[in-house]
Amino acid sequence: MQPGGGSGAGWASEIKFIVGSDLGTAIREWARQRLQPDPHGTGPMRDVYRITSLYLDTAARDVFHRRGSFGRSKYRIRRYEDDHLFVERKLRTGSKLAKRRTALTADDLPHIGNGMPATDPAHWFVRRLRLRRLEPVCQVTYSRTARVADVNGALVRLTIDDELRASPATGFAFEPGSGVGLLSGQVILELKFRGYMPAAFRQLVEEFRLVPGAASKYRMAADTLGLVAAPAFAEAPAFVKDPAGKPGKNA
Repeated sequence: MQPGGGSGAGWASEIKFIVGSDLGTAIREWARQRLQPDPHGTGPMRDVYRITSLYLDTAARDVFHRRGSFGRSKYRIRRYEDDHLFVERKLRTGSKLAKRRTALTADDLPHIGNGMPATDPAHWFVRRLRLRRLEPVCQVTYSRTARVADVNGALVRLTIDDELRASPATGFAFEPGSGVGLLSGQVILELKFRGYMPAAFRQLVEEFRLVPGAASKYRMAADTLGLVAAPAFAEAPAFVKDPAGKPGKNA
């Protein structure tokens, strides 16, 4: 299995929530009591790793503004803390998504912008970047807690992302430095599964009274860094926990 839950072939459901850090801690403990650690996790509970994603968009920010077919697909380059690199395309229809990813080496990364041989496994990605005129816009780094379970032969995943930080991109390279913080006091919870929502996830949503909401790391980063003309959440409001501890929509 590759870091991040496999190749991602076929359509799956991905439901996101933005919750307060305290609620995120409670959900993390809930998950650790019921789900297994991710096979690639580290730390005392063997379920944590760091991710850095390099997001791509057009000069007109068509992906950000979800113009036409740009609203259904997202292209990125992802690096895990063990230096595994992947080029990825996420194709979304409603709450369903399909992911295509190909492993990359650190030596390959600088060549993406200059083109790669048709025989290279990542050529499909480079070709689409050219056709869609995509270029690196920003990178987002975060810590992920990942727990998994086998449900009727299918892998389901729960992830909690926190310590999000963003910085502008200067090309096909991962930049050093911590960047600017995102989502202060909040974390992103994601539930990923195929077919019907597993009973454990339904229990989680009911027990913690969770309300799904928009949680695009790219849109948050581009807005925070001032890389677009319009606010990210004018079109896609986030959901946060109100003072009473219940999730509620931002005003």
